Amino acid sequence: MGPLDNLESIPQPDGAPLVGNAFTVDASRLIQELMALAEEHGPIFKLEVMGNTLVFISGADMVAEACDEKRFDKTVRGPLKRLRLIAGDGLFTGDTDDPNWSKAHHILLPSFSQKAMGSYLPMMQDIASQLMLKWERTNSDDVIDVPKDMIRLTLDTIGVCGFGYRFNSFYREDFHPFIEALNRTLSTTQQMRGLPGEKLLKGAQIKQLHRDAAYMNNLVDEIIKERRNTDGDGPSDLLDFMLSGRDAQTGERLSDENIRFQINTFLIAGHETTSGLLSFTLYYLLKNRHVLQRAYAEVDEVLGRNIDQPPSLQQIGQMPYIRAILLEALRLWPTAPAFGLAPFEDEVIGGKYAIPKGTFTTVLIPSLHRDKCVWGEDPEAFNPENFMGDAEATRDPAAYKPFGNGQRACIGRQFA
Repeated sequence: MGPLDNLESIPQPDGAPLVGNAFTVDASRLIQELMALAEEHGPIFKLEVMGNTLVFISGADMVAEACDEKRFDKTVRGPLKRLRLIAGDGLFTGDTDDPNWSKAHHILLPSFSQKAMGSYLPMMQDIASQLMLKWERTNSDDVIDVPKDMIRLTLDTIGVCGFGYRFNSFYREDFHPFIEALNRTLSTTQQMRGLPGEKLLKGAQIKQLHRDAAYMNNLVDEIIKERRNTDGDGPSDLLDFMLSGRDAQTGERLSDENIRFQINTFLIAGHETTSGLLSFTLYYLLKNRHVLQRAYAEVDEVLGRNIDQPPSLQQIGQMPYIRAILLEALRLWPTAPAFGLAPFEDEVIGGKYAIPKGTFTTVLIPSLHRDKCVWGEDPEAFNPENFMGDAEATRDPAAYKPFGNGQRACIGRQFA
């Protein structure tokens, strides 16, 4: 009996004629509905959409197989591919075999190291202090829109640390026009499904999409041009790394167009993810007061009474429980909730499910992070102990993937 003799069909919800499962999932509740399908059908299921097969996996054992980079590679399709309008072949939307992807990865990797964070910390503290000042000046009966303020925090931090540009979001009622254009672009590209007649029905949105892309690209091009005119006298930020860096393997520099793609990528991939992490973290702290009290105690122990001075990088490293709180918030609600892969060749995973070569395979991270085989019988409980000591050290890395996988994992993890 051969290895393919015991194969089973991948579970699939009922669909409709012609369009298959195109309307099985409500796009406005995409992740929640996919999680519900995983709960119903198990650690692997598929959808058929207009003749295309989409496979979703969430069991830790199967994810471990799919994260084998000799068998599967990241694939850029759907909404992610449409973002190439502003992100091109940047680190997030480029294919692994794009020459510019590997070149940028080699140049930028040192600028995102733990060591490099020391140069960004004062700029991060500058923006954080603006948030603290705003909150300190509120009245006791004022309502604080936490997610919106966290978006201000992360956008302004990326702007200053990334390319020396101040969006000044805490001095505006609304967001900077660049950010409004970016949010419209993200919304439009995520809503489109590639259905027949969609471009005709969404004609006005698509025209706005191209206007927004032109505006964002022009603004970033001006920032790059202005920095080049300083002859290297600009700040030591990510843009400085990109302008001066050379690929150690080829000796080549990044083109101005690719630098623009990278800047747009930092804003796309970094602002909403990190702001979501901070918002969820505050929510869980308020819902779990015993965790909050322990967090207070750790901060008091490390910083003492010198609370008017921002923490140093060394002091931040002395707060393992704070780190565990953040990682646990990312477990329950990973703010980049999925990543797409495709097998290089025909594959069988879980010992019984065939995935043909090139099939779009999505790792559904919130469901992965609720696999009871890994996280226990109550995976919904907020428990930072999941990331303390042996609990983290002995766990299979494939069970926790909020930053993606392997060489295509989030380069900005330390920055976040």
